[in-house]
Amino acid sequence: MRTQQVVLAAIEQDFKAAELPPLGWYDVLWELAQATAGKLRPYEIEERTLLAQHNLSRLLDRMEKAGLVYREVFSDDGRGRWVIITEAGSAMRSRMWAVYAPALQRHLGDKLDDAQADQLAGLLAMLSRKP
Repeated sequence: MRTQQVVLAAIEQDFKAAELPPLGWYDVLWELAQATAGKLRPYEIEERTLLAQHNLSRLLDRMEKAGLVYREVFSDDGRGRWVIITEAGSAMRSRMWAVYAPALQRHLGDKLDDAQADQLAGLLAMLSRKP
């Protein structure tokens, strides 16, 4: 957990230095970009990220205000909503990746050789499997 905190803090600092939003924004934009038609329901975003529902709701409000996503009603009763990535959101995800990819390499990749990285990935995969 300490290693996760150190690595994530370093990546967040790289984003801040590049005047980009926090990593959570990238996670949401990535999931939307990978989804069919660039849209997901909020609970689907929650399931695919590590964001809690109450945090996700506020984050989506900020992202919508920034023009990176918008919400659209999808059900007849008006309660269900899609979260949809905008062109600006796609562009921001690309800008963030240009910082994120080298940050991952610098803070993780450069510290492990290929065999160590493969071993770590295997161990983490084993630990993350549901029983």
